[in-house]
Amino acid sequence: MTGPLTIHRVPRAFDASLGDEALNAVPGITPEQGELIAGTAGSSPYLKGLIEHEREWLPSALQLPDQAFADVMDAARALPPDQLKPGLRQAKRRMALLTALADLAGAWPLEKVTAALTDFGALAADVAAKAEIAALIRRGKLPGMTEDDVATAAGMIILAMGKMGAHELNYSSDIDLIVLFDETRFDPDDFFDARQGMVRATRNFCATLSDKTADGYVFRTDLRLRPDPAVTPVCLATEAAERYYESLGRTWERAAYIKARPCAGDIAAGQRFLDALRPFVWRRHLDFAAIQDAHDMRLRIRENKGTGGALTIPGHDMKLGQGGIREIEFFTQTRQLIAGGRDPDLRVRGTVPGLAALAGKDWIPQDVAEKLTDHYRAHREVEHRIQMVHDAQTHKVPQSPDGIERVACLMGIDSAELTADLTRRLTEVHELTEGFFAPGSSTPAPVSEAEFDQNVLARWTTYPALRSQRGARIFERLKPELLSRLSKTAKPDEALRALDGFLAGLPAGVQLFSLFEANPHLIDLLVDIVGTSHALAAHLSQNASVFDAVLVGSFFSDWPGQAALEVELSQALQQEADYETQLDFARRWCKEWHFRVGVHHLRGLIDGVRAGQQYAELASAVITAILPCVTDQFAKKHGPAPGRGVAVLGMGSLGAGQINSQSDLDMIVIYDPLDQDMSDGPRPLATRTYYARFTQALITALSAPMSQGRLYEVDMRLRPSGNQGPVATSWASFTNYQRNEAWVWEHLALTRAHVVAGDAGLAQDIESFRTDFLSRPQDSLKVLREVAEMRVRLAAAKSPSGIWDAKNGAGRMMDIELMAQAGTLLSSATQRDVHSGLDGAVAAELLDVAQAQTLKQAYDLCWSVQCAAQLLSGKGIEADIVGEGGAAFLCRATGFEQVEQLQGALQESYTAAAGIIDRVLEEGQDAAQ
Repeated sequence: MTGPLTIHRVPRAFDASLGDEALNAVPGITPEQGELIAGTAGSSPYLKGLIEHEREWLPSALQLPDQAFADVMDAARALPPDQLKPGLRQAKRRMALLTALADLAGAWPLEKVTAALTDFGALAADVAAKAEIAALIRRGKLPGMTEDDVATAAGMIILAMGKMGAHELNYSSDIDLIVLFDETRFDPDDFFDARQGMVRATRNFCATLSDKTADGYVFRTDLRLRPDPAVTPVCLATEAAERYYESLGRTWERAAYIKARPCAGDIAAGQRFLDALRPFVWRRHLDFAAIQDAHDMRLRIRENKGTGGALTIPGHDMKLGQGGIREIEFFTQTRQLIAGGRDPDLRVRGTVPGLAALAGKDWIPQDVAEKLTDHYRAHREVEHRIQMVHDAQTHKVPQSPDGIERVACLMGIDSAELTADLTRRLTEVHELTEGFFAPGSSTPAPVSEAEFDQNVLARWTTYPALRSQRGARIFERLKPELLSRLSKTAKPDEALRALDGFLAGLPAGVQLFSLFEANPHLIDLLVDIVGTSHALAAHLSQNASVFDAVLVGSFFSDWPGQAALEVELSQALQQEADYETQLDFARRWCKEWHFRVGVHHLRGLIDGVRAGQQYAELASAVITAILPCVTDQFAKKHGPAPGRGVAVLGMGSLGAGQINSQSDLDMIVIYDPLDQDMSDGPRPLATRTYYARFTQALITALSAPMSQGRLYEVDMRLRPSGNQGPVATSWASFTNYQRNEAWVWEHLALTRAHVVAGDAGLAQDIESFRTDFLSRPQDSLKVLREVAEMRVRLAAAKSPSGIWDAKNGAGRMMDIELMAQAGTLLSSATQRDVHSGLDGAVAAELLDVAQAQTLKQAYDLCWSVQCAAQLLSGKGIEADIVGEGGAAFLCRATGFEQVEQLQGALQESYTAAAGIIDRVLEEGQDAAQ
């Protein structure tokens, strides 16, 4: 706005004579401006006083309000120290009067009004604080500081909290501040002198703002949001504050820091402090336990402030009362705390932007966000009108009819309309928010605990997850729902035992139980998992946070593909500056996607083949995203990788693009140093040593147990010369070894090799070499002889554990894979999958089409059983430990009605496949003789 104040509405005068007095005091204004002034002064004694005090300044301010506000700010910023107190008070008068008139006229929306109040508050704090710092520096009370340090307040940090932090300051608000100082600016020996000086400066600048003089006051300052205010000084070192929040910080303090921002002093140091505090405020997991904390806090406020009970408009607290502003803020901030650790887009300070962000990410319905936004703005307008009357720090609707009428007059309506509108809005806010906070408000149909094994129920209280009072309390509310769901399963007793095993393995329960309480539909998924898959249930008990993934994003949508996974993880890792944090994040991220594949498989959304492909794509995406992190971390010590760097060659099932839920990763690391013999870094290494240590670092990054567990077990035994060879292989050595030294079984392994990560040029060279090498003619008799000998060695090393061991033994997975690899090698093919290899065996005249089809069908059945078995138990299974749910899953995964039918089909398949392979190898041996 560059012209005069635009007047869309005017308040009514409660006392017309007072309005006329103010109007007569201000010359040179338009009739429309006169109506605004008369209506304002006639209802607000406070604003009437300001109008009369600033009568000479006001007409020009109304002509160019935006410029007038900028001029007030500039004048305050330029105040000399000896004029600070009167100058800031004059600026506050003018700023308060201008924003009030612009607000009452409807010229400035709520956000512009609160931003103007907030920006002036930040400027006043900054000017006052730096004046005190400058005085201390001149007197030598801040060791090592000079006049150049005044611009950054010698490291003093002033954090705006609450409404000031969110640019939502109201007319008569305190300003909530936390004052810290950056102790790293001072010599350690000077710490105590520096702290003493900072404490003195804090007290003095707060007094400059809050002392009431003949000119009034600027802002009341409140420093009680700092850590442990009863025992700590008014200004703390950042290191001490960080220690407090890391060890003793509470949920309400986390919520307070949603709105925190550095507003004065050393802004850069303040931002560094908030960055360091991010893990405290924003938890990695979905923090549904925050709901209970917020609910308890609401109850304490109601009890202490007496704001509970039935809704009545006279005397109602618009901030803390039922359906008030704080209810909307709690609703918004609590949901931000729940999900903001996983989604940075939710980390916004303002209430209205917070509601919009939550709706945009489907955490609340769009219509709820719109209604609460509308009510919030209306509540804030009423709050402002209440405070305008006498500049009182109150949020309560007046008790008297005249008091309510004054507020209504400032809004341009009558008291009956105001009362009706408030009643409607407060009631709807209460209805929209109360259900979210009140835990256990809906209870399922009662289920008699006597229906279940009492011995099992009795021991639950002894489990680690239920030993804490809070965990036990939440679980007691949850138990009826759990038992109700269990009672509806096909085998309730079996489901109960499975759930018992899950609960026994939980190290803690508050977060998980809170998640279930807030999202009861997840209990069905839990019961399904624990009643079916021992492996998934065991994984869940140690990694319960993977349930977060069900609530975030499109858990049951189509698989995004490897490329999308790589981008998602790579971008997320780039946001983490710390190497260990990157590795931990990758573990949590991978577990969630791993869990997703397992659940999709368990629920029949995908079959075993598709699950195997998704597990492999996930592993490849993880390696691709982790490799640059390892590369950068290693380069910090030893310099960039000499030459072209590395390529990670996936072998075995990983190379073939199909692994199960428990698979190790078979890998070979190949490097090409070109002509470089040393790295160039702080601690340079010879090329061979560099890549050997780098490979160990990569293996550690993937397999080391950390706070989030491990990613994968890594198997490097397929590298040249196996465990006897170097852990990393140079490009020249790899090609020479394959051409001149490798055994036939290593050539067979090459048929499944695939580069999953690393330098693109080196990857292309490796694939070109593999394609060229496999296209060369092979000695068929030699290959078959080696395959036959390998079968004998495998049989001697590991015999099948039973009918359900679909991997080891004649006619089973590994046996058929050997035949497929032989077919690929002898047909000069380059495809990696088993079906293509068996087609190659037909082309090489090892098999006829019917035999190849029999082996394909046998392999598919074996894979379906193996993939399902690993998901069920994480190891080989037997019929007596599968259970009803597991048996049903096995049948569903393989297309059979009964387990007995599946067993019979497996045995027939093993026999038929073994017979075919036996004949092929016997014929090959006969031909060799």
